[in-house]
Amino acid sequence: MPELPEVESVARSLVSGQGVSKGILGQTFSKAVLSWNKTVALPSAASLKRRIPGQQVLGVGRRGKFIRIDLSNETILIHLRMSGDLILGHSEKALGKHSRLRFYFENGLQMSFNDPRKFGRVWLLEDPEEVLSKLGPEPLDSSLSPADFYERLHPRKRQLKALLLDQAFLAGIGNIYADEALHAAKLHPLRLAHSISRKQSNALFKAIQSVLEEGIRRNGASIDWVYQGGEFQNYFAAYQKTGEPCPRCATPIERMVLGQRGTHYCPFCQPAP
Repeated sequence: MPELPEVESVARSLVSGQGVSKGILGQTFSKAVLSWNKTVALPSAASLKRRIPGQQVLGVGRRGKFIRIDLSNETILIHLRMSGDLILGHSEKALGKHSRLRFYFENGLQMSFNDPRKFGRVWLLEDPEEVLSKLGPEPLDSSLSPADFYERLHPRKRQLKALLLDQAFLAGIGNIYADEALHAAKLHPLRLAHSISRKQSNALFKAIQSVLEEGIRRNGASIDWVYQGGEFQNYFAAYQKTGEPCPRCATPIERMVLGQRGTHYCPFCQPAP
């Protein structure tokens, strides 16, 4: 599933235009065409098609794993889920083999939501907080300090890996960047949050920000046939490195399953609790 760096990269590509246009900022929608009505979570598919024409794109950004597109009257939220991607191009025909929803602009540009597995969802809302209010703080937001992170982390008696994946705790972190951050901070995925010292919390906070920033710098990770936009997969230290030497101590990386998620760690650098 695309995580914060991958979603950030997609959002930025909508602004830059993906090499085929000047991007969607300032563009006005002419229509929306659906080939899979369930792609629209809210409102109904018919209502979205009726409300979208004439609205102008005022801003494009990201909140957690959501792409946020602010319009003149409403806001579009897009969650890519397992296999979603957004493709830009000047074509009346659908872009991509699995286009579920196509937005057309008055200048002839198309933004196609391509989603092979059909798990992705789109919202058109007057108030995006209907969906976004459940999310925790952004891990890269300057308003979140190491002290704030410790105050959020320390009272909880949950395992670190599970807590980092909880979007109500921090928004945007998934399996890849949780494994990478825990490895960088030398903390075992099973450590309980309330057992972490302030020094260890600061190290984890720094590691989270570092791996996310590096992921963004490299346009995210391309780990399968779904998202092919980045190169961070070439710099993994732990994720999907089972049996390979830890880049820090050369101990083979091990894998276990936590909450149905493959979890990768170094048994020497990240001692078990």
